[in-house]
Amino acid sequence: QLALLSWLQTDSVQSKDLLTVVTGVQVAQEILRRLTGKDQVDVYKEECILAIADYVKSHPRASQQEINRHVEKQVLLFAARVQAL
Repeated sequence: QLALLSWLQTDSVQSKDLLTVVTGVQVAQEILRRLTGKDQVDVYKEECILAIADYVKSHPRASQQEINRHVEKQVLLFAARVQAL
Protein backbone atom coordinates (compact mmCIF):
# COMPACT_ATOMS: atom_id res chain seq x y z
CA GLN A 1 0.00 0.00 0.00
CA LEU A 2 2.83 2.37 0.88
CA ALA A 3 4.62 1.61 -2.39
CA LEU A 4 1.43 2.35 -4.35
CA LEU A 5 0.85 5.57 -2.45
CA SER A 6 4.44 6.67 -3.02
CA TRP A 7 4.19 5.98 -6.74
CA LEU A 8 0.86 7.79 -7.01
CA GLN A 9 2.22 10.83 -5.17
CA THR A 10 5.59 11.14 -6.88
CA ASP A 11 5.28 9.19 -10.14
CA SER A 12 9.01 8.53 -9.91
CA VAL A 13 10.86 5.61 -11.47
CA GLN A 14 12.10 4.52 -8.04
CA SER A 15 8.55 4.42 -6.65
CA LYS A 16 7.37 2.48 -9.69
CA ASP A 17 10.23 -0.01 -9.29
CA LEU A 18 9.40 -0.43 -5.59
CA LEU A 19 5.73 -0.99 -6.43
CA THR A 20 6.73 -3.57 -9.03
CA VAL A 21 8.86 -5.47 -6.50
CA VAL A 22 6.19 -5.34 -3.78
CA THR A 23 3.49 -6.50 -6.18
CA GLY A 24 5.72 -9.33 -7.38
CA VAL A 25 6.26 -10.49 -3.81
CA GLN A 26 2.52 -10.39 -3.12
CA VAL A 27 1.80 -12.44 -6.24
CA ALA A 28 4.48 -14.97 -5.26
CA GLN A 29 2.99 -15.28 -1.76
CA GLU A 30 -0.47 -15.91 -3.21
CA ILE A 31 0.86 -18.55 -5.60
CA LEU A 32 2.73 -20.29 -2.78
CA ARG A 33 -0.36 -20.20 -0.56
CA ARG A 34 -2.47 -21.76 -3.31
CA LEU A 35 0.11 -24.41 -4.21
CA THR A 36 0.64 -25.49 -0.61
CA GLY A 37 -3.08 -25.60 0.14
CA LYS A 38 -2.54 -23.68 3.37
CA ASP A 39 -6.05 -22.24 3.31
CA GLN A 40 -7.59 -25.69 2.97
CA VAL A 41 -5.40 -27.06 5.78
CA ASP A 42 -6.64 -24.24 8.00
CA VAL A 43 -10.24 -25.13 7.13
CA TYR A 44 -9.63 -28.81 7.95
CA LYS A 45 -7.95 -27.85 11.23
CA GLU A 46 -10.88 -25.70 12.26
CA GLU A 47 -13.36 -28.45 11.35
CA CYS A 48 -11.37 -30.94 13.43
CA ILE A 49 -11.34 -28.67 16.47
CA LEU A 50 -15.03 -27.86 16.14
CA ALA A 51 -15.96 -31.54 15.80
CA ILE A 52 -14.06 -32.35 18.99
CA ALA A 53 -15.60 -29.41 20.85
CA ASP A 54 -19.07 -30.38 19.63
CA TYR A 55 -18.58 -33.96 20.82
CA VAL A 56 -17.44 -32.86 24.27
CA LYS A 57 -20.33 -30.40 24.50
CA SER A 58 -22.96 -32.92 23.38
CA HIS A 59 -21.53 -35.75 25.54
CA PRO A 60 -20.88 -34.10 28.91
CA ARG A 61 -20.75 -37.45 30.71
CA ALA A 62 -18.32 -39.09 28.29
CA SER A 63 -15.39 -40.80 29.93
CA GLN A 64 -11.85 -39.66 29.24
CA GLN A 65 -11.36 -42.83 27.20
CA GLU A 66 -14.39 -42.03 25.01
CA ILE A 67 -13.19 -38.48 24.50
CA ASN A 68 -9.71 -39.73 23.63
CA ARG A 69 -11.17 -42.14 21.05
CA HIS A 70 -13.17 -39.35 19.45
CA VAL A 71 -10.17 -36.99 19.42
CA GLU A 72 -8.01 -39.70 17.84
CA LYS A 73 -10.69 -40.35 15.21
CA GLN A 74 -10.91 -36.64 14.35
CA VAL A 75 -7.13 -36.20 14.21
CA LEU A 76 -6.81 -39.21 11.88
CA LEU A 77 -9.54 -37.76 9.66
CA PHE A 78 -7.73 -34.41 9.63
CA ALA A 79 -4.43 -36.09 8.73
CA ALA A 80 -6.05 -38.08 5.92
CA ARG A 81 -7.67 -34.99 4.47
CA VAL A 82 -4.41 -33.05 4.57
CA GLN A 83 -2.51 -35.98 3.04
CA ALA A 84 -5.04 -36.07 0.17
CA LEU A 85 -4.24 -32.48 -0.83
